[in-house]
Amino acid sequence: MTAATDFHPLNLCVLTVSDTRHAGNDSSGDYLAEALTAAGHHLLARALLPDNVYALRALVSQWIADEAVDGILVTGGTGFTGRDSTPEALLPLLDKQMPGFGEMFRVLSFDEIGTSTLQSRAFAGLANATFLFALPGSTSACRTGWEKLIAHQLDARTRPCNLAGLKPRLRER
Repeated sequence: MTAATDFHPLNLCVLTVSDTRHAGNDSSGDYLAEALTAAGHHLLARALLPDNVYALRALVSQWIADEAVDGILVTGGTGFTGRDSTPEALLPLLDKQMPGFGEMFRVLSFDEIGTSTLQSRAFAGLANATFLFALPGSTSACRTGWEKLIAHQLDARTRPCNLAGLKPRLRER
């Protein structure tokens, strides 16, 4: 059995939600893909979809159903414009929400963008034993979310506890 202090790479997917970005200018998706691989995790899949509730649900449902996927990082669609629909699309898929993620993300963002953080609807949760993190579309927001929250929780060496260490127990009934 491996020690609790060992790193366990996870299989992660990255989804960019945007009506304006494409593969050539998806700096937020690029950042998340590079950051997770630099941390030692595996990029299992990556996609870019427009703000469409049903397209988002279809792809994320497919990833959630795949037992090889440990987590999904979503960037974009978490604001207040008429097209921002990531929470409406993905919150219904969650078995459990993680309110502390959005709360902590906004606290950390306050130091960077002040009261504009109120417009963030960042969230996280669990669906079919798959972690899901939804971040704003800006690269700086993705950096804040990854470096200050997600990277630590997806690392089994983080103490006193972390999400990666829970992975073997997520399917308990």
